[in-house]
Amino acid sequence: MTHIIVGMSGGVDSSLTAALLLEQGHSVEGLFMFNWAQDEDAYCTAAEDYAVAAQVAADLGIKLHRADFSREYRERVFAHFLDEYRRGRTPSPDLLCNREIKFREFLDYARQLGADAIATGHYARLDRSGGRSRLLQAVDQNKDQTYFLAAVDGQALDHVLFPLGEFTKPQVREMAQARGLVNYQRKDSTGICFIGERPMREFLSRYLTTQRGRMIDDAGHDLGEHPGLCFFTIGQRKGLGIGGQKHATDAPWYVYAKDEHSATLYVTQNEQHPALNCRVAELETPHWLHEAPAAAHWRGRARIRHRQVLQDCTLELDGDTAVLSFDTPQWAIAPGQSAVFYQDEECLGSAVIARAVPEQGAAPDVAEAGRRQNSV
Repeated sequence: MTHIIVGMSGGVDSSLTAALLLEQGHSVEGLFMFNWAQDEDAYCTAAEDYAVAAQVAADLGIKLHRADFSREYRERVFAHFLDEYRRGRTPSPDLLCNREIKFREFLDYARQLGADAIATGHYARLDRSGGRSRLLQAVDQNKDQTYFLAAVDGQALDHVLFPLGEFTKPQVREMAQARGLVNYQRKDSTGICFIGERPMREFLSRYLTTQRGRMIDDAGHDLGEHPGLCFFTIGQRKGLGIGGQKHATDAPWYVYAKDEHSATLYVTQNEQHPALNCRVAELETPHWLHEAPAAAHWRGRARIRHRQVLQDCTLELDGDTAVLSFDTPQWAIAPGQSAVFYQDEECLGSAVIARAVPEQGAAPDVAEAGRRQNSV
């Protein structure tokens, strides 16, 4: 019998995880993580989540621990999150949260409590047949969460269980209902890891000093003022605040470039703009769950956002540098996002995107756009 501590969030996934492990004969306890201390508004649901987790634990007859990792979260996840926005990038905080909190702090804490392993409700699978823990995609491709797990320490996976990886979400809800779990219909959590879903511009404004700037289209027209580059990401179409323009159609506008030096936001109505459809991305140093590919020229598949269909690609590795080339153009590659690599169904690792590289001769010339704007 293995002693397992389950990360219980109050959601149906982690609740069913605990129930299934109990049925398998394991010694099971739960642990609820408090990771966000700024609960002065209605967007943080930690108190409600804890109450549900405590009810489920009581119904299952297991002990529920509480742990406060808010300091670690603020120092190692949230600070990086804000720094990326200051740089005008688009971070993927869930990858960092999983690496630093759920599969480091939680794992260490559980070991102090005497656990042999931890378990979570992530939709992913592990294959230990080859002497190591290979991270595999979940059976439910719509819920697969390997994208968010691609930055964890590979050795940590040796002490982790993902019981839900073989099930679909509808099956999970049916199984939870059959076991009488009170939260079997509870809505899935969304938004930033442990912070929740909230108006991003209002939230970021509490922590960042922003600089207003001009909004320029790809013909050089000045479309007005924007409140700060950090509030926009490449490919964004909502919340731009562009009204009717004499020279433009009613087609939607998209952000295609940002110039930090002049605080200029560049927009276009051309969804096929070359800056929005790039095949190549320069990456920061890749993180591999296990060893790096033996060859400097790796062929496989990758995605640049959660739930994106895996894309055929080539990765060129040269020391700490890496260049990712997709077979087909990818929509709105944004610096700060993570590219995650796959070989067949195995998730191999990830790398933060440094910049997208438009086709030669088609790169958006920010300086030229500015000159056109001055002549309009």
